[in-house]
Amino acid sequence: MYKKYTLLALLILGVFTLIRWGFLRGNEVRREDTEKLQVATSFYPLYFFAQEIGGDRAEVFTVTPAGAEPHEYEPTALDISRIYGSDFLVVNGNGLEPWLQNIRKNLGAHETQIIIAGEGLALRNFSEEEDVVDPHVWLSPRLASEMATKIKEEFIVQDPEHAAVYEANAEILNGKLEALDEEYSVELSECSQKSIITAHAAFGYLAVEYGLAQVAVTGISPDIEPSQQKLAKIVDFARQHDIQYIFFETLVSPKLAEVLAREVGAKILVLNPLEGLTLKEIRAGKNYFTEMKANLENLKIALECI
Repeated sequence: MYKKYTLLALLILGVFTLIRWGFLRGNEVRREDTEKLQVATSFYPLYFFAQEIGGDRAEVFTVTPAGAEPHEYEPTALDISRIYGSDFLVVNGNGLEPWLQNIRKNLGAHETQIIIAGEGLALRNFSEEEDVVDPHVWLSPRLASEMATKIKEEFIVQDPEHAAVYEANAEILNGKLEALDEEYSVELSECSQKSIITAHAAFGYLAVEYGLAQVAVTGISPDIEPSQQKLAKIVDFARQHDIQYIFFETLVSPKLAEVLAREVGAKILVLNPLEGLTLKEIRAGKNYFTEMKANLENLKIALECI
């Protein structure tokens, strides 16, 4: 029995030693095995943009794992070690990453740069929560393009020798975002309906860009439970405005949307806030653009667009 506990203690000690070694050696590990830039990103859209810009000159990882919701996710010890071993960390900011303050506070001698891609872009509050800025800027193709430009600029700072590569990749990405913006503008220009009921207040920037009105069941975070009074108001709104569809999200249970839909005699459709993709979705070839285009198709159905 004594030997068994001793072995267990040694194993635990070994795990903590490896983790500590990762923290201490983070900056050294960065360049030993690869010449590629090591880039950490907080969640899926930033991961996608960084991958598109960095191409084969970068190794990009995302702190929030596939299928997880970033509003409440807390990085593991391994995540933190990888962040400190990266050349730079790209975050959205504006309260989306609750762990950012601790990362910044404990950065110490690590050389990891922190790029806040949403800084200066998230300037509005579309929810009923007081003094809360909406962080969901990546759902506006125009604002997403500005985020991509900030990421490109840091790639060039870190690796000026290959600036032309990053410029070219960013130009392709921004071209796709401009085309997406044009597609949304044209396809949503003539619709019978202008109001959307969404699972949480994630689509404010997208709505304002294309002349829509968002009515959200929950607030900035999808984990906040709405009151019965709030639900009753949404049911009344849906009936008064002849809402035929209630939107739900892939990373959040659809039960609340289903209950609302039954109450008002509506159907449900997906409107993906792109806070993360599941492994199944990634393996199926889905990405930022495929999901934004799927969102557009579902919006056209719900809004009865010509």
